[in-house]
Amino acid sequence: MRIGIAGAGAVGSYFGAILHFAGHDVTFLARGKHFQAMKQAGLRMIKGEEEFLVDATFTDKINELSECELVLFCVKSNDTEAMASQLKLVLPSNCLIVTMQNGVENEQLLGTIFDHDRILSTAAYIQAAIDEPGKVTQKGRVKLVIGELHSSAKASCLEINQLFQAAGIDSVYAQSIMENKWRKLIWNVTFNPLSAILNANVGEILANEELRYTASLICQEAIDVAERLKIELKNNQTVESVLRKAERAKKHHTSMLQDRRKGKPMEVEAMCGYIVRKGLEINVPTPNIQVVYSILTYMDKSKH
Repeated sequence: MRIGIAGAGAVGSYFGAILHFAGHDVTFLARGKHFQAMKQAGLRMIKGEEEFLVDATFTDKINELSECELVLFCVKSNDTEAMASQLKLVLPSNCLIVTMQNGVENEQLLGTIFDHDRILSTAAYIQAAIDEPGKVTQKGRVKLVIGELHSSAKASCLEINQLFQAAGIDSVYAQSIMENKWRKLIWNVTFNPLSAILNANVGEILANEELRYTASLICQEAIDVAERLKIELKNNQTVESVLRKAERAKKHHTSMLQDRRKGKPMEVEAMCGYIVRKGLEINVPTPNIQVVYSILTYMDKSKH
């Protein structure tokens, strides 16, 4: 299959590499120093103890995705509208778009730009980072949960799920993908903002009594918003279950922390702003999320 990676950062590069080695024709759309390094010497992928080189098509030109049958949409949430609007001009009308992004807003925006029955969504559980331009390291378990937004896309979604599985990716189909995305968002808002503000990994937050307590307050606010919105949380997701899950990822450097360290814009709106706004709409207080949202918004604006 002809597959495009729209936003070949750490996550996009990893999945693109796996699909490339599974025999698919993959085009990596990237930019900056990472693109230049891959264009010159290929993509170096470190997966656990393995290291391999990906020699594929690397480009910074949108129109080189014009013949794709499938696009993995991996840009940061801040860039969703700009990237989707450009892709709309070049992609075939039957090309499927699979968003692998954080947050729960991108699906609606993509659906307004493309037809809703072309959009599939995933909750991607992966620890990956660009160690240096052209080199991506992935550690730990990788899992994808995939689902369609519109029932008319179910057959296509099942086909793409099988494509991922055939490539050796641990991928499972979910009928209610947005509930899965919400569960991931709750984990993300609990740890991403604090880790970015403090320049700390998940384990360092958990090890400090006051920070752990603050994380628990943030988590409860996110759960309160989800429950008021009638989002079905698996096994009655609780603060305790979120913190227990985090205990298994103590060394994890969150994506927001990685962005801060590299001087890149952080996904403040996708991970914090959305919950604050929804809380105001439905009259659910989110004072602790509001605090970290305000701090991160200031930090982001002061850098750019």
